[in-house]
Amino acid sequence: MKPFMDKDFLLKTDTARTLYHQHAARMPIIDYHCHINPAEIAEDRHFPTITQVWLGGDHYKWRVMRANGVPERCVTGDASDEEKFHAWAATVPQLIGNPLYHWTHLELQRYFDIHEPLSAKNADEVYAKCNAMLARSDMSARGLMEKSNVQLICTTDDPVDDLRHHMAIAADAACPSAVLPTFRPDKALRPDKPDFGAYLEKLEKAAGMTIGTVDDLRQALLQRIAFFHSVGCRVADHGLDKIVCRTASEEVLNMILKKGRAGEAISAQESEAFQTALLRTCARAYKERDWAMQLHFGCVRNASSTMFEKLGPDTGYDTINDEGFTAPVLSRLLDLLERDDALPRTILYSLNPTDNAVIATVMGSFQTNAPVPGRLQMGSAWWFNDHKKGMEQQLTDLMSMGVAGTFVGMLTDSRSFLSYTRHEYFRRILCNLLGTMAEEGEYPRDLELLGSIVENISYRNTRNYFGFDKFIK
Repeated sequence: MKPFMDKDFLLKTDTARTLYHQHAARMPIIDYHCHINPAEIAEDRHFPTITQVWLGGDHYKWRVMRANGVPERCVTGDASDEEKFHAWAATVPQLIGNPLYHWTHLELQRYFDIHEPLSAKNADEVYAKCNAMLARSDMSARGLMEKSNVQLICTTDDPVDDLRHHMAIAADAACPSAVLPTFRPDKALRPDKPDFGAYLEKLEKAAGMTIGTVDDLRQALLQRIAFFHSVGCRVADHGLDKIVCRTASEEVLNMILKKGRAGEAISAQESEAFQTALLRTCARAYKERDWAMQLHFGCVRNASSTMFEKLGPDTGYDTINDEGFTAPVLSRLLDLLERDDALPRTILYSLNPTDNAVIATVMGSFQTNAPVPGRLQMGSAWWFNDHKKGMEQQLTDLMSMGVAGTFVGMLTDSRSFLSYTRHEYFRRILCNLLGTMAEEGEYPRDLELLGSIVENISYRNTRNYFGFDKFIK
């Protein structure tokens, strides 16, 4: 019987162990999509308790705590940090088969040298040891990134953000990692949302202009894109409920803008046309600046209206969207952008894992004369799919219908400074998958070639795809 989560965790063959220990493990981390607060890096925040660095903002953990019967007071409520930690510790043993079980123990091992399984029985001891270690000077936000060998991260930022924290970090030679903004204009593209009018007022202030027409909105977004670029942004991100591609006249678009600003009802078709129009504008600007564009889709947001009213968004009440019709709409959107000469490097993520084959085959139709290998990418197993089987399935689907050797690898999609072990988790799964193929005669056991593929997927492809060389310290 194998020991619990030892150094060869998830590595079932000699080839897999060689690929991981001699190649994957030594690669730095580039986390090109996360939700880390840049202010915490600029200020080099110290976390007084493990609860604050571990459970704060982590809706992955919040969901399973609720499913385990933990009262909301001990999830997002006014319970003490110690009470919340105890509630989490009591939940962990029930998570057999859930990636949170593995992530929890990888984090305890790598950052706190704790190797026994967490439970209610040892919660007091673990809580005390973690808090004592967090008090050390090298366990600050920057210290945790340095321990994880993080070279660069991309945060997620709204067009109205002033990016002052990013500028402060860039000017601080003591920061061990580069921290770049990501342009996330979702709120500007959704006239059907109740806060659209209020958001446009913020965008007007940030851009220093009045937005009375759709073309004004385009110009405001282009101005903010130029500003983000000046601060080092090289990546955009769009969160879509589903892939959209619907055209409308300028007159109709202006009517939609006016209705949205006034808080009037917007139909689904009107919203899709508005999103498509602004997405075309943004994509062209991204391509002109050699940015990469990420499209995240396939999500039903805030399924529980009751809890949305109480807690707001991003609190653990989202679900997979299985509405479908991805293939024809995605094909039309990419074709429209290509015909506009506005198709940038693009990463496609669907929250619905059954879309993998669709993404692989659609993107394969738009790789001609690409400026980089794999201009279009199938995004890593994302959110509800970043577990062992989900990662294996995403890699297998990509291998079956694409060129896995050009894949840009893993990301954390996290708000926690302890989440970098997700890269380790992915790399172990990758090495085990490739190692098994080699040992079963499905691929030559050429360790130099296999090692190069592993290193490329773990790190080099990401660095080259996004053009991060000039930013890495």
